[in-house]
Amino acid sequence: MQQIQLCRAAAVLSALALTLNACGAASSTSSVPVETKATTEAAEHYPVTITNYNYAGDEIEYTYSQAPERVVAVYQGSIETMIALGLEDHVIASYGLDNEVKAEWLDGFADMHYQEDVFAPDKETVTMLQPDMILSWGSLFSDKMIGDATDWNAKGVATYMNSNTRPGNHKRTLENEYTDILNLGRIFDVEETAENLVGEMKQEIAQTLAAVEGQAPVRVAVVEPQGNTIRNYGADTLAGDMVAQLGGELVNPDGNEMSKEDLLACNPDVIFVVYMAYSGDDPASVMASQKAVIEADPALASLSAVQNGRVCLVMLGDIYAAGPRAMDGIQTLAAGMYPELAA
Repeated sequence: MQQIQLCRAAAVLSALALTLNACGAASSTSSVPVETKATTEAAEHYPVTITNYNYAGDEIEYTYSQAPERVVAVYQGSIETMIALGLEDHVIASYGLDNEVKAEWLDGFADMHYQEDVFAPDKETVTMLQPDMILSWGSLFSDKMIGDATDWNAKGVATYMNSNTRPGNHKRTLENEYTDILNLGRIFDVEETAENLVGEMKQEIAQTLAAVEGQAPVRVAVVEPQGNTIRNYGADTLAGDMVAQLGGELVNPDGNEMSKEDLLACNPDVIFVVYMAYSGDDPASVMASQKAVIEADPALASLSAVQNGRVCLVMLGDIYAAGPRAMDGIQTLAAGMYPELAA
């Protein structure tokens, strides 16, 4: 009996050993292909050559042999684009928020190493961070800030500026915002995520246009009260291009300042008033005061938009170097231009 029990025990131990070996072998063989596949896909994806710009506004090329791992992201659009693409773990420092990050991006923002004490870093600070990529707006790459992109590229540091902040008199368009998102998707090998972001914006526009097909174009003005002057956002601005993409007609496509007399003469169907609530400002007060410049001025009381309650607010960050916030700009403008669609 004892011998039978010992034989049975030996058989159990032998079976257990075989099972453990089998599990170990399965674990080993299942993990290797995943790692190999990822490595192979990365090797097949790179190198990636991207066209961007230097501080003179000239086109420059930079070739990426791998995804950057030490990114410095400066200004709202740069920070939020990295989060929207799920790339916060690639960022070693970020700076320069004009507005709070949207609620949907707060979890990602927590990993962005945001520097609250400095709005924009200087050249010495960026150098000490030893980045392998700097993502920002064109203004950061001046000699007074961190220096030209070309100089950084020569040191092996990639640079990418938002295309709608390219120095020089270049038209600012939605297509530029799309290009930036897609380029960053290529740089970091997250093309599907980038394509989805852009696809959602294009779909929003397409659905709006389909819903208002056959209607006469809505006549639009996008203005920003600035003290004693009123800035007009013309056809060469991102806001102007958004209006056009949504089937609207700018009453003054030339841009520059717009006097009260000009606004009265144009008499748009809808007026969008641009606001910017900086750190320390009360957003509600800023919004109310900006809107009141148009709505509460007796000289502008005869405007159709004032009489019909079609003076709308739009945040600057949604219509300037907006990145993924371009969706918010599109939706805000569409809601003001076609209020019947939201009814």
